[in-house]
Amino acid sequence: MKLVSWNVNGLRAIVKKNFLEVFQEFDADFFCLQETKLQEGQIDLVFPGYTSYWNYAERKGYSGTAIFAKQEPLSVRYGMGIDHHDQEGRVIALEYDQFWVVTVYTPNSKAELARIDYRMQWEDDFRIYLKELEKTKPVIVCGDLNVAHTEIDLKNPQSNRMSAGFSDQERTKFSTLLDHGFVDTFRFFYPDVTNKYTWWNYRFNARKNNAGWRIDYFLVSDALKDNLIAAEIHDDIMGSDHCPVSLEISVDE
Repeated sequence: MKLVSWNVNGLRAIVKKNFLEVFQEFDADFFCLQETKLQEGQIDLVFPGYTSYWNYAERKGYSGTAIFAKQEPLSVRYGMGIDHHDQEGRVIALEYDQFWVVTVYTPNSKAELARIDYRMQWEDDFRIYLKELEKTKPVIVCGDLNVAHTEIDLKNPQSNRMSAGFSDQERTKFSTLLDHGFVDTFRFFYPDVTNKYTWWNYRFNARKNNAGWRIDYFLVSDALKDNLIAAEIHDDIMGSDHCPVSLEISVDE
């Protein structure tokens, strides 16, 4: 089974570029999107053989997630069931016989960590949410988690220390999530690999110079660790300020 996750930073814009070709080339069982930046009815996007699931932000042109799935799920959940989190369209969970697939667009802490208190509450609530899902079956979670976990997960760790996405608080919360029984699949296969990133600032020729951050992830419950086949970062694929990441895993659907 193959899953792909991509923060497209505006789905309507990227559809005019290369999104359709990339989607078809991956031929994934699940294609998960973050930062779709649209409302219901603003795009007509249908792929034969896939069913689409959308979670829109109340604020126009902001946030939003989607999943295209080849197999219809047993159930679908939009958001975490917490009103003050669920207005921004950041979470979708699909339930299958043997696992959950969750996509998430984690809130950014903003410049000078202006939203860090909210982010910390989100981190705790999202971890609790995942652990509740996990009580029924293992979880595969993907998306833009808006944190570079360790110093090898971004090009310039020293100058970015305590910046949004590389604050001690955010990194600690990510460690806590892993400590609660989740596996960072890319690091599972490539524990020491450097210079592999998933996001680059549009300014400063960052992508050309590969001055990036690894903030897009596939995490799985520990129970699925032995089922992992491959985890990759597709940094050759353009179209967004993020690149797609993928996971191959052996599970009964």
